[in-house]
Amino acid sequence: MDSSIDEAVTPDAGDGAATGPAASGGPDGAAGERVAVAPVSLSPSRAGDFMQCPLLYRFRVIDRLPEKPSEAATRGTLVHAVLERLFDAPAGERTAPRAKALIPGQWDRLRESRPELTELFADDPEGERLAGWLAEAERLVERWFTLEDPTRLEPAERELFVETELDSGLRLRGIIDRVDVAPTGEVRIVDYKTGKAPRPEYAEGALFQMKFYALVVWRLKGIVPRRLQLVYLGSGDVLTYDPVPADLERVERRLHALWEAIRQATETGDWRPRPTKLCGWCDHRAHCPEFGGTPPPYPLPVRAPGPRAE
Repeated sequence: MDSSIDEAVTPDAGDGAATGPAASGGPDGAAGERVAVAPVSLSPSRAGDFMQCPLLYRFRVIDRLPEKPSEAATRGTLVHAVLERLFDAPAGERTAPRAKALIPGQWDRLRESRPELTELFADDPEGERLAGWLAEAERLVERWFTLEDPTRLEPAERELFVETELDSGLRLRGIIDRVDVAPTGEVRIVDYKTGKAPRPEYAEGALFQMKFYALVVWRLKGIVPRRLQLVYLGSGDVLTYDPVPADLERVERRLHALWEAIRQATETGDWRPRPTKLCGWCDHRAHCPEFGGTPPPYPLPVRAPGPRAE
């Protein structure tokens, strides 16, 4: 699962700006502040952040500004957890009623692990919004059964963390929702989306995340996945793509160029906003110059400009 508008948006561990020992004081510094470090790896969600808006990448990875949980994103996380846990049951018991019955328990577990989610329905004392929200999660889970038959699937991996370092030193990482391996050894990478499928002209952007995962698997295992599959529960569509090495080599070149741009921005402190329609969804407008805000002081050293040639 990767971050998108319809799923949880949280900084990926290791993408950078991790907390670390300060020069003095405890692990979070003398004043209890988090200690920022330069980015050290790239995930699909953070790559998408930078391509969408370099300043958004900075706010999430360097500054680690807090973001309010959203109902849509949290519902996506809940549905993913249910579909993952369903495969704990024997094949014959993987039914829609059983999957829907998992929702309350997974919601409880989610709230225990992320107490901030209690804010979502704090203004819903009668529980009406919560009931509707859970009902929508049930509908999404139920729709999955019209798209795939879990009684005929035995995933090799679920919520698989993958990481590799390219020859250039660039470290790539991410979490794959599901990996299926055929008896012949062919690999299928599957990702669930709780939103709607994009229009055809935007399909390439949607597949970027999957090609990223395919590249990591290829570099790790020496195997090009046979199929990439996006399952859109919001609209009931399945988008598939069969990659070839040339595709993944292009993605690798693109990621190297992207990482070089991130490296330069990290060293110069020049993180420019890129206004789009997605700005309306952003939690950081109060800090964004495009909306009259001021970013927090840059927490990393800035490279001094070199001597100018005469």
